[in-house]
Amino acid sequence: MTPPPAIDPTRIGVDVGGTFTDVVLVVDGDRYTAKVPTTADQSVGILNGIQKACDAAGIDPAAIDAFAHAMTVSVNTLLERDGAKTALVTTAGFRDVLEIARQDRPDLYDLNATKADPLVPRNRRFEIDERATTEGIEQPIDPDDVRDLAREIAATDAESVAVCLLHAYAHPENEQRVADSLRETLDVPVSASHEVLPEFREFERTATTAVDAYVTPAIRGYLNRLTEKATDAGVPEPRIMQANGGIADSETVSDRAVSTTLSGPAAGVVGAAATAAESDATTAPSVVTFDMGGTSSDVSLVRDGQAERTTAADIDGIPIRTPMVDVTTVGAGGGSIAWVDSGGALRVGSESAGAEPGPACYGRGGDRPTVTDANVVLGYIGDDTALGGELTLDVEAAHAVLDDLAYEADLPDAEAAARGVVRVANATMTRAIRATTVERGHDPREFDLVAFGGAGPMHAAALAADLGMDRVVVPAPAGVLSAYGLLAADETHDAVRTVTQPLADSDPEEIDAMYDELVESVLADASEPAAATIERAADCRYDGQSFELTVSVDHFSPESVAEAFDAAHERAYGYTLSAPVELVNLRVTATIEGSPPAISHDGAGDAVVGSREAIFPTADGDTGARVSATVYDRPELAAEAAIAGPAILEQAESTTVVPPGWRGRIRSDGALVMRRHEEERNQ
Repeated sequence: MTPPPAIDPTRIGVDVGGTFTDVVLVVDGDRYTAKVPTTADQSVGILNGIQKACDAAGIDPAAIDAFAHAMTVSVNTLLERDGAKTALVTTAGFRDVLEIARQDRPDLYDLNATKADPLVPRNRRFEIDERATTEGIEQPIDPDDVRDLAREIAATDAESVAVCLLHAYAHPENEQRVADSLRETLDVPVSASHEVLPEFREFERTATTAVDAYVTPAIRGYLNRLTEKATDAGVPEPRIMQANGGIADSETVSDRAVSTTLSGPAAGVVGAAATAAESDATTAPSVVTFDMGGTSSDVSLVRDGQAERTTAADIDGIPIRTPMVDVTTVGAGGGSIAWVDSGGALRVGSESAGAEPGPACYGRGGDRPTVTDANVVLGYIGDDTALGGELTLDVEAAHAVLDDLAYEADLPDAEAAARGVVRVANATMTRAIRATTVERGHDPREFDLVAFGGAGPMHAAALAADLGMDRVVVPAPAGVLSAYGLLAADETHDAVRTVTQPLADSDPEEIDAMYDELVESVLADASEPAAATIERAADCRYDGQSFELTVSVDHFSPESVAEAFDAAHERAYGYTLSAPVELVNLRVTATIEGSPPAISHDGAGDAVVGSREAIFPTADGDTGARVSATVYDRPELAAEAAIAGPAILEQAESTTVVPPGWRGRIRSDGALVMRRHEEERNQ
């Protein structure tokens, strides 16, 4: 008997941004999208977006089988400094590690530079007599001291507690006793450093544990509200995108709240990697991803189909050490506000108009010029364009605020001001791409540029031309690609352990035993341990260095790891040393491979909807030429359709600009591939 055909699950991905909440719903291979304004309580906007997408698909939300979500709760909490009232417990004598920090200056030549205030003020930082070394426990915890400590913390009305004792990454027994006792005594979340970040470097470990404690109440409260609303609507409990580019269940991320920082940008990189290559490609893509949204632009590197990862990030002066997709973020988005500084120079960002009131062209009371307003004045966005499929534009308001900016900047008219705004924003984004490529030893000309976000496809060709890149890929769901990336993401869990020993002296049996413990740890978090693929890695450095490089470890031996480290150092810095190699950290990642949804593209081919005059830069880059650009309804473009610039491709969630000198082709999956003309490349 022939088995019935498999039914693809109905899946939905929701990414919350600073301006819009993006939704991608896949039903039987058909994609439905929605873009709704982000709300103060993000869970409200999410349910609005889910309902809108379901209405478009003609299904009830209860028909959804899987719900994946990327959020900005943790990063917003850090940026706005409105997290929990947190207490910090340290070893006696180390109360001020969080404030002493490192000697790095935010700006080397700024005599008035100040560091960000610590998340935990001194009056909520407590000490306890104990001592662990890398060799073991020298002074155990006195239970009476912990009881006294609990009373002192309770008196401060602390809403969460971070516990970070000296060398707890090596011997956590004392820290575990303190954390367990406080969890029993206090009705608040307690973050322990040996659970959050079992690595050496006291400041970074303390800072990361403090961040986890600081954002945990906000994350738990948000996920509880979202889960309750989703359940009421019949939608499954959400699975959450982590900063490492992998999905995990709500309970796991609630216990590791710090893992949700940069959740949204990670989802975008995953989506770009999943849609970058041709469907019949035999090799994994290597691309630069460029996500331009409402408040910022994010740039990352994907090599051989894998997003570059890092274990270090800095958010508003706060260091965070946790595995994450390596993303460079700059304050240049569609809502970034243009202004004139005291020297008369035109600037863009980092302040954004957000969703409310938004750019002036939104007609919601915004009275300051933004990048989106500049794109309206230049003709890239027309007066008949409906952003998000429903937001009609006030073109006169855009011209008015650009006129005001032109007067302030001593420019002749609104068009000159708009060209200047776009040029400044493009320069900022170009620097971010150079920082991700050239400054790390990569030639951007060897990569494709994958552009997405609400505004990314409008600026991508200009950025590529500035960088000498010849090919730009704009995925079909470009305006909501981060939400699509949620549907393509793997489930991923990470674990780390510091060992710090000469590599040549490492005992393979002892190291393998440590790896086995880390494997057990990550599999405990996996939804299907039997389906997980395990990857082992090691952080190494030359003797005397203060930084590490991570290398893959298939089968541990000092010789093979040293050889791999030499090769990695050569790639990163162009040389190797004859110095001994030190083994610093062991890392394990468990991955359960996701299944990107198969999405059909069935454009009818009759896609030309008219033409519009738009202003494109001339060869000298300083003046603009007004030309007639063909306007297409992008979803209606058939596979293999050819587009010659100047052209503007419109869809509900984003607009793509094909400048003069560029040509485009629609792939079978609906992605647009743009290339520069040969004569354009040779100019």
